[in-house]
Amino acid sequence: MYRPHSPPSEGILKYGVDENPPTGLSWMLAAQTVTLIIAGIVLTPAIVLRAAGLPASLEDGVIFFALLVCGVTTMIQARRVWHIGAGYILLMGTSGAFIAVAITALQLGGMKLLMTLIIVSSLIEFLLAHKLVLLRRIITPLVGGTTIMLLAVTVMPYAFMQFPPLAEGEAAWQAPLVAFVSLATILGFSFFGSARLRLWAPVIGIVAGTVLSALFGDLDLTRVREAHWVGIPALSFPGFDLSFGQNFWVLLPAFVIVTVVGAIETFGDAIAIQRISNRDEKPVDFRTVQGALNADGLGNLLSGLLGTLPNTTYSTSISVVDLTGVAARKVGLFCGALILVLAFFPKVSAAILSIPTPVVGAYLLVLILLLFMHGIRMVARDGLTYEKGFIVGMGFWLGTGFQQKAIFPDVIPDWLAPILGNGMTSGTLVTLILVSLLGLRRSHRKSVETHLTQEAMPQVRDLVGHAWTRNPDWPESAVDKVRLAAEEVVLALMEMRDQSDDSATDNLHMEIVTSGDTVELSVGVAPLHHDIKDLIDVSKSSKPMSMSKLPFQILGDLVEDLQHYHYFGLDYISLTIRCSDTEAKPVTETES
Repeated sequence: MYRPHSPPSEGILKYGVDENPPTGLSWMLAAQTVTLIIAGIVLTPAIVLRAAGLPASLEDGVIFFALLVCGVTTMIQARRVWHIGAGYILLMGTSGAFIAVAITALQLGGMKLLMTLIIVSSLIEFLLAHKLVLLRRIITPLVGGTTIMLLAVTVMPYAFMQFPPLAEGEAAWQAPLVAFVSLATILGFSFFGSARLRLWAPVIGIVAGTVLSALFGDLDLTRVREAHWVGIPALSFPGFDLSFGQNFWVLLPAFVIVTVVGAIETFGDAIAIQRISNRDEKPVDFRTVQGALNADGLGNLLSGLLGTLPNTTYSTSISVVDLTGVAARKVGLFCGALILVLAFFPKVSAAILSIPTPVVGAYLLVLILLLFMHGIRMVARDGLTYEKGFIVGMGFWLGTGFQQKAIFPDVIPDWLAPILGNGMTSGTLVTLILVSLLGLRRSHRKSVETHLTQEAMPQVRDLVGHAWTRNPDWPESAVDKVRLAAEEVVLALMEMRDQSDDSATDNLHMEIVTSGDTVELSVGVAPLHHDIKDLIDVSKSSKPMSMSKLPFQILGDLVEDLQHYHYFGLDYISLTIRCSDTEAKPVTETES
């Protein structure tokens, strides 16, 4: 039986998303938050350019554009523009997920190839946002978590590359000690510090390692002294590689997969920020998720056009809001403005780029470990059954094997070598294939396109009848229960549409998915501006019962779980019905 959502728990929220905290407090929180993420925005492009062997003269321009794009998109995330932006505090920063594929693109085709690949792959994110409801069963936390773990395996060698060989005149123990102190400081504050200190652990570790390196005389501040306080670096536009040669097609699958992974992370961040930014518990609004994905895609598109690395949402946003209790979008706007302003202060970027390489190596090592942990949490969130555990293990280890060139490298065809030679791409491909096979084995689906009118009832009954032919062992009472639920949800939606006279269309899409004794009914209609879960709750408490509320009360008795999702231009309702208890609770009682 459907159980209404519980009342909101008491939280520490001081300023909700729509509230207006004092301006001084907002600027102070913005400054603290930007301090936490600024190193990631600046260091990640520098690491990529250095690993690819590109001249240091390119760093200033690439970092300048990275700060510009991150600042603009952070502001858009805070204040939605049309369908772009979440409307919540979601800080945008340079994506570490692109490190490996970006280095490869730079080595094979330079900035022109990288920019072209970023622009083309960014369009995928707009598509994902638009078709989010259709892709929910393909792009799952299981697939995303496995891919993120493989990303960590792929990127980790670049962290080890930051530990430099012994410099002339340097004691053998100095660089290892600096790296150890940086790493130990970060881990120490992460393990033993308070929740607030854990946020600052990477920054404290960088400061500790840099200070120790300065004591050893290994801190080179020449770049800081030469940088202007205010200004714009020398900029160049390399253009685009429009030849679409072999290197483009070889790398495009990897860029698409990394873009999808970034979208999955943004998806999770957009849901999490909603849950902690409102005083009253509200169902997840997937228009917010779509807006966050569109802003992510816009950031990647701008990055490709301007010549810098793609960006993504930083989960630090959720931690900061949770700790401070300030979720007002005003703070998000100030964060974006501050990042934007810092782009015009070259000394700030120069100071970050002067951090010694052993410290950078320790910081990147922790960053990749956090990425790996995030992947594990995503997989666990999806529920690790025997089959899912098998899929994760197979995808991860085959991906690792292909990455290490340990799985029949001599017999892989040349046209497959670029795909199977990348652990992230090959492992994700294996995971997607196995997830699809599992879905085929465990369920059957059938759908119908009709209209939200009384005349749709025969088609709805035929849809349930088709499901019965696929499950002949169901008792007749189970079929009656499913049929009644399907009819009542149509009647309930018709009642909701009558209250929402601005509905653009009466199109109705209904899909039925059967798996064992469980049936999932999915219904898509034009936006109704009401939440069916709330209406069911209201109908339960109303006495005497009115005829208009009867469908909502019947649904509450029939379904095990009910979810109502709001998308741009679409409302989507998912109902789960268990048929194993039909004998204990006959449907006819509800009908009467």
